[in-house]
Amino acid sequence: MFKKYRVVALVAGLALGGLALTDLAMAHHAMGGKTPQDWVGGLLSGLAHPLIGLDHLSFVVAIGLVSVGQWRGFLLPVAFSLGAIVGTGGYLQGWDLPGAEVMISASVVVFGLILAIKYRLDDLVNSGLGTGILAAMGAIAGLCHGYAYGEAIVGAGMMPLVAYLLGFSVTQLAIALGVYGLVARLGGLSRWLGLAGLAIAGLGVSFVWQAVTGA
Repeated sequence: MFKKYRVVALVAGLALGGLALTDLAMAHHAMGGKTPQDWVGGLLSGLAHPLIGLDHLSFVVAIGLVSVGQWRGFLLPVAFSLGAIVGTGGYLQGWDLPGAEVMISASVVVFGLILAIKYRLDDLVNSGLGTGILAAMGAIAGLCHGYAYGEAIVGAGMMPLVAYLLGFSVTQLAIALGVYGLVARLGGLSRWLGLAGLAIAGLGVSFVWQAVTGA
């Protein structure tokens, strides 16, 4: 019976991802495509950015869930957010990161699968070594997500830029740490994390398809 639930979770994730494909282009235009001109616009754009792109939001939720039961699990969302700040800075400095959208989508698949199997790898993932590896993976994913975020702030002044970085960091940390804290407190939900991981991985597959084909 539980195997049937796994299939349902994966298919549900694929289906939801399919419905979201046409909306992913919005992920880089929180202010309707306009560059923020003041700190208020920068802050609002930053706060909204992780929410309006389902690929970004899915990853933020995934890393929060992966952190549950982890030794010092809060480090994973922090590493991701720091990586995103560096990625945005890199975009503004002219870094060339080919295939960033594909890597963003792939990160959703990878962390969904990690979530789906992590409780079969308890000796690794629930140790300090596991936390270090996952935090490093989260930081690398953050570089890609932050690189994509950078498109919305090109040409902005220093104050809007700082507010933008602060805004998306606050949103990401609030969601990821909120998910982490809530699920950890409601311990009975832990047995459903594998199913959640499969659903997230299914979403990620849809995102990869859209990024590769432009569908």
